[in-house]
Amino acid sequence: MTYMLKIRVVTLGKLKEQAFRDLEMEYLKRLSPFAKLKIVELPEISYRGNGDIDRAKQQEAEKIIKQLPEGGIVILLEEKGTLRNSKEFAAFLERTGGLGKELVFVIGSGVGLHESLKSYSNYSISLSPLTFTHNFARVLLEEQIYRACTIIRGKDYHK
Repeated sequence: MTYMLKIRVVTLGKLKEQAFRDLEMEYLKRLSPFAKLKIVELPEISYRGNGDIDRAKQQEAEKIIKQLPEGGIVILLEEKGTLRNSKEFAAFLERTGGLGKELVFVIGSGVGLHESLKSYSNYSISLSPLTFTHNFARVLLEEQIYRACTIIRGKDYHK
């Protein structure tokens, strides 16, 4: 990988805990030689119980769609998305990032992503079969992007 990856992470909600903010700053610093990574934080939509979740997800989806760049490769982070190990994820990033388009990872709120986003996406991936908070998923994604970049460059970080 001799090119600089262009990555946008569109996420619902802010990192409230200092520990998450510190981890994110660390990974953004580590990623700087490999990728230009932009974080777009959108406000979560409140809801009044299970019957109101779909409305909230739909409104969040409308906000997300406005942040999707023309020609970008949209990758939804979903529980039922494709699972990859770190080396497979590195190969995926190298292949998709090598197309010269912006990679856009979308992380939903605690209620997940609305179905309508599937028509805008190119890929759906899962970070793990385990369930994480969306803040933890955000930092985990950043760590995995960093790990993938080191794998692509042949560094020892992936061991």
